[in-house]
Amino acid sequence: MTVVVSRAGAAVLAVLVLVLTTAGVTPLLPTILLPTASANPAAAQTDPDEPRFLELSIDEVTPQTVTLTSESVVTVRGTVANIGDRDVEDVWVRLQRAPVVSDSAALRTSLSLDQAGFDTVGEFEEVADRLGQGERADFELELPLRSDLVPSLDIDTPGVYPLLVNVNGVPEYGGAARLDDARFLLPVLAVPASDEVTEETETGNGGSRGTTRSSDDGRLDREEKAFPAVPPDVSRPAAVTMLWPLADRPRLAAGVAGSGTEPVRLVDDDLAASLTEGGRLDGLLRAVEDTARTEPRVLEGLCLAVDPDLLVTVANMTRDYLVVEDPNEPTGDARPGSGTDAAVAWLERLRALAATTCTLAVPFAQVDLTALGDLADSSLTDSALESPAAIVDSILGVTSTPGVMWPDSGVLTEKTGSMLAADGPVTALVSDNALEGGRALLAGTSSTPSTAPGGNGFRISGVSGLTAALFDSSASAALAGMGTDPQTPSFVPSSARYDLSRDSSTARLQDALGALAWPAMVPTVSEVTGAALPAAGRSVLFAPPQNWSASPDDAASVLSMLSTLVRSGLTTPRPLAALVDAAANTANDPTASMLVYPEQAITDGASAAVVSEAEEQIGRLDAIQTALVEDPQAQLTPQQFTAPLREDLLRAMSLAGRRGADADGAYATGEHRASEVREAVDDIYDAVTVISTGGVYTLTSEQSPLLLTARNDLPVGITVRLQVDAPDTVDITDIGPTQLPPRGSRTLTVPAQISDSRNLRLEFALTTDSGLPLGSSTTVTVRSNAYGQILAVVTGCAGALLLFLAGRRLLHRFRGEPDPADEGYEK
Repeated sequence: MTVVVSRAGAAVLAVLVLVLTTAGVTPLLPTILLPTASANPAAAQTDPDEPRFLELSIDEVTPQTVTLTSESVVTVRGTVANIGDRDVEDVWVRLQRAPVVSDSAALRTSLSLDQAGFDTVGEFEEVADRLGQGERADFELELPLRSDLVPSLDIDTPGVYPLLVNVNGVPEYGGAARLDDARFLLPVLAVPASDEVTEETETGNGGSRGTTRSSDDGRLDREEKAFPAVPPDVSRPAAVTMLWPLADRPRLAAGVAGSGTEPVRLVDDDLAASLTEGGRLDGLLRAVEDTARTEPRVLEGLCLAVDPDLLVTVANMTRDYLVVEDPNEPTGDARPGSGTDAAVAWLERLRALAATTCTLAVPFAQVDLTALGDLADSSLTDSALESPAAIVDSILGVTSTPGVMWPDSGVLTEKTGSMLAADGPVTALVSDNALEGGRALLAGTSSTPSTAPGGNGFRISGVSGLTAALFDSSASAALAGMGTDPQTPSFVPSSARYDLSRDSSTARLQDALGALAWPAMVPTVSEVTGAALPAAGRSVLFAPPQNWSASPDDAASVLSMLSTLVRSGLTTPRPLAALVDAAANTANDPTASMLVYPEQAITDGASAAVVSEAEEQIGRLDAIQTALVEDPQAQLTPQQFTAPLREDLLRAMSLAGRRGADADGAYATGEHRASEVREAVDDIYDAVTVISTGGVYTLTSEQSPLLLTARNDLPVGITVRLQVDAPDTVDITDIGPTQLPPRGSRTLTVPAQISDSRNLRLEFALTTDSGLPLGSSTTVTVRSNAYGQILAVVTGCAGALLLFLAGRRLLHRFRGEPDPADEGYEK
């Protein structure tokens, strides 16, 4: 029987064998087949339930990128830590290499292969004789790029190479085994010339190993061999466009309606630290500023992708703002924020940079466009898709790139695509695997390649007016893995997913640099199969995640790599506008591509509970806004009053944080924000109510009016109608629509006609003009002194009787006869 095991599984199995052997038990184990470079990478995934003894971390790789002027020796420094429940003896490490990356998918999958796929190996070097529980030890490995005399990486052609550091040890109660490893990509833009000199140095086990030194160190008393430089092939430069996202997770406190006077409230003050020198957003901006001075050509192909939610928040921070003590109580106690100066400085720098650089407005707050399409609410859609450009242009004083949409998820459904193209043609920037056969389309190996210049533009099937430009999904995944909050995008297939937390930030940065370099270094022939590979020179779009956690040093390294590629002639910058125009021109192509929506995107999307809540509350917000009074003289308009709550619903459906380590926390935050909006909308409706001036009304006549008070506690005026629930014997005249002033009241005179002398209960309530109830109703008791029809009958009968008796008396008196009624009263 043949079994394929994970890379950590092989180590644990080896330990198990040795333990059983030590105990005198002969284990009956199946034959183990270690995966090679062509094996299914999913089989090499680490099982988190397996026991771990050592943890290996890469701290430094020198050089990060190999060029003609680099050292000819690769140095890897790192740390081995004992994280297990026992001591480990004889801890050794070595450096290994896998075949050069031959397709973009391997940028990802090569990092999850077993160590057997890394078949070019160096020698083991000792780290520690014994590593106790909780102890750590540093190591340093060196291997020359090329050598005929000592072990080397055997790299003689430019390309992107997967490297692995393997650590072996002997845990207590066990035998020697591979206990952990770490892998990363090494971009080799060119192979530098070198003179190798071999010399014998002692190793930790009493043996010796060969090392390589440059001729520059003056020690040329050993056998020498010269290796000529191998320059890069600059005959087919790739046309590169880079999106540079400036975004953050939603920070404004939820459930706070607009106000013309009160300062905004933030859930925390972390954004202040991010904007301050050394912070994340400061670093992202500074990297572009530095590149503008050192290599301005790079900025020709770079576009600032700005989240309007971030701009709205930062713009509000330039004035006094508050930070709530408890995010669950957005209107509770708060303290003054500390980031005003940082916000002012950062925003001014961004304005200056945006004035000379391409700028793109992304959908508001990284909202889930699929959920937005399912809601199909025009006002919410406008806030998410139409308003961003106006916000960015207004705050930054620029004109952002029109006709293009970059969904945060990197994928679209047909329904969402129809929403995007509803108001006219639009080009979507999506992952290469968001289209059926997208990788082949982008590589130019499809039977129906793109007609766009550079081969990156496609008409979308089933959606009129929608075209697409594709970004490299493997490169995007590598960029997403950078920084303090690594994430795996929704479009990454299951075969290329692995636990990013096992890799150090240095290793993840190397992966990103390798992914950036690969499109310009596509080899002509596969090292593994010998088959011809697609030519380079195509149009390439790089797209990090919108909420990118790259550190300042990471951001600088990324743009340094792009600068190196441009200077070396391996790439040429391509403006985003040119890429979008070329894609838009494929709108009439005879062939079209189908959209593909991965199941993982559904998992990572906004929860059903949030979408349902948003659907209910946006209807209520739309209804109340139509009832609010538009007053040109007022400081606050109805739109300004409701906009923050509308935007809160978008923030509740934000994808920020949903693909990282704390996805559950992001979901909980979204649901909490949606519930805060519900409470805020409830408060708005409850703020407009009718009040009776007294509990009991006594009417002096059957047509006496009733007096009520309508009160509006909102900061904007509102038009209301009075709704009455009364018995049939009460006729209330409709007084029509009534305008209530902001934070004021108005007396309502309600004509009433009552034909009943009993005590009657009448219920009054206010509604919008469309009939939605406002506030709470009030009940009054009405008592009338008028007797209605009964009183008229009695009065009539009494009058008739009086006339009859008076006439009878007069008749007897005219006749001179005594009146019988006077009998007994005569004296």
